[in-house]
Amino acid sequence: MANLKDLRNRIASVQSTQKITKAMKMVAASKLRRAQEAAEAARPYAERMESVLASLASSMVGQVGGPKLLGGTGKDDVYLVVVATSERGLCGGFNTNIVKGARLKIARLLAEGKDVKIVTIGKKGAASLRRDYKSRMIKHFDMSHVKRLGFSDAMPVADYLLAAFERGEFDVCTLFYAKFQSALTQIVTDQQMIPASFDADKVVDLGGGAYDYEPDETEILEALLPRNVGVQLFRALLENAASEQGSRMTAMDNATRNAGEMIDSLRTTYNRTRQAVITNELIEIISGAEAI
Repeated sequence: MANLKDLRNRIASVQSTQKITKAMKMVAASKLRRAQEAAEAARPYAERMESVLASLASSMVGQVGGPKLLGGTGKDDVYLVVVATSERGLCGGFNTNIVKGARLKIARLLAEGKDVKIVTIGKKGAASLRRDYKSRMIKHFDMSHVKRLGFSDAMPVADYLLAAFERGEFDVCTLFYAKFQSALTQIVTDQQMIPASFDADKVVDLGGGAYDYEPDETEILEALLPRNVGVQLFRALLENAASEQGSRMTAMDNATRNAGEMIDSLRTTYNRTRQAVITNELIEIISGAEAI
C-alpha cells in the first residue's frame, strides 16, 4: 500500500494534468468555432465548382482530345496517395483514422501490383507512414508555420501535384482527409483529385442545349480543372482543421473527466490509508498504556 506522501504527490500530479487538459479543451473549443465557420463557408464554392465541372465534363463524353486532367494518362499503373493530417497530437483518433484509411488503400493497391507513391501534409501522418513506407514517400509539406489557413497555403501543394502529373510521375492521385461533421464525428474521406472524378448526381443543367460556349468546353475545362485541384485541396485542409479541433476538444474533455474520476479514487484511497494509520497509532497508544 502506498504511503500518504506518495498519495498526496499523486493527487497533486493528476490535478495539474487535469488543469492542462481543461485548458486545452477550452482552447480547442475556441479554435473549433472559427475552423468550423471557415470549413462551412468554403463548401458552397467548392461544391458549385465541382458541379459546373461535372456538367461540362459530361458534355464531352466520347469526344477525343479533352484535357489531360479530365481524361488522365490512359493508365492506372502509378498511384499517388496524399495523406493530410495534423502537425500536433493530443487530438484523439483524428490522425490515426486518416492514416488507417490510407494504409488500407495503399495495401490494396500494392496487392493489385500497382506502384504507390506517398505525399504527406502534416508531420503526424508522415511519422506514422514512414515506419512502413519510407521508400515510397516522395514529398512532405510542413504546415506548422500556418496560423490561419488560407488558399495560398494550399497552392504549393496543388502546384506540386499538377507539375508532377505533367511530368508523368503518376497516373492517379487520391487525397485522404477527415470531413468535419460534428465535434464527435469526423468522416475519413478519400477523394480522387487527378484525373478529375465527378459523381453523376452532381451534374447540373447549365443550359447546354440552348447556349453555345465561348470559349468552348475544352478551353473552359483546361482553365478551371487546375484551379479545381487547388480549391478541392483547400476545402479538404479546412475540413481537416475543423476535424482536428473537434477531435481534440472531445479528447481533452474525456481526459478531464477521467482525471476527475482518478482524483476521486485517489482521495478515497488516501482517506482510507490515513484512517488506517490513525487507527494503528491509537492501538499502539492504548496497548502501551495497558502495558504500564
